Amino acid sequence: MFVEINRLSFKYKNSKEETIKDFHIDIEKGEIISILGQSGSGKSTVLRLISGLEIPNGGTIKIDNNLIVDDNNFVLPEKRGIGMVFQDYALFPHMTVRQNIRFGLKNMKKEEQNKRIQEVLQLVNLEKFKDRYPHELSGGQQQRVALARALAPRPSVLLMDEPFSNLDANLKSKIREELKKIIEHTGTTSIFVTHDKDDAISIANRVVILEEGEIVKVGCPKDVLNNSELNKISV
Repeated sequence: MFVEINRLSFKYKNSKEETIKDFHIDIEKGEIISILGQSGSGKSTVLRLISGLEIPNGGTIKIDNNLIVDDNNFVLPEKRGIGMVFQDYALFPHMTVRQNIRFGLKNMKKEEQNKRIQEVLQLVNLEKFKDRYPHELSGGQQQRVALARALAPRPSVLLMDEPFSNLDANLKSKIREELKKIIEHTGTTSIFVTHDKDDAISIANRVVILEEGEIVKVGCPKDVLNNSELNKISV
């Protein structure tokens, strides 16, 4: 397995109960996983643990057979080879599209940077917008810039936090389709969290249902989400 998460647990300092309880999943290379749950279920915390923004109380994470974290080891976020698309996209407002993408390529020579920037601009179909600033772009275009910036360093794993929550309802279907094509084209192993089961059905190969920090069910989206008992997940 490409990503192995075993018995992961976490509790915030001021919390009486664990936010994440015995979270475990194995993910194949190139697979797209959705973690689906209501607000407060702990789904975004899982991403923070994988990315290294939080330190678990227990458990292990391995990526491509490399130990990322356990009781005695902790690889720094910038050393994990993980790309992140935040819920608000976190684009730098004073930078153009090209400059935003370049930000994550500091370890490359300038010639290599320029080549890679051009590649990801083509990938997300934003070549014509490379000199624009975030405020000059639509929500869907901003999302694609954030995706391009995350993919530019060729991460081992791509994490996305509620990638469709800031989009108009009439745009979601189109953007979901575009995002899935881009991820599948790159073959990047991806994990995204959402509260909307339509997101999971449209994009994910497998869905993890999370309630109060515990995994309730894992499986193919149509099999898992056709269960009427799980309709309460989507809000």
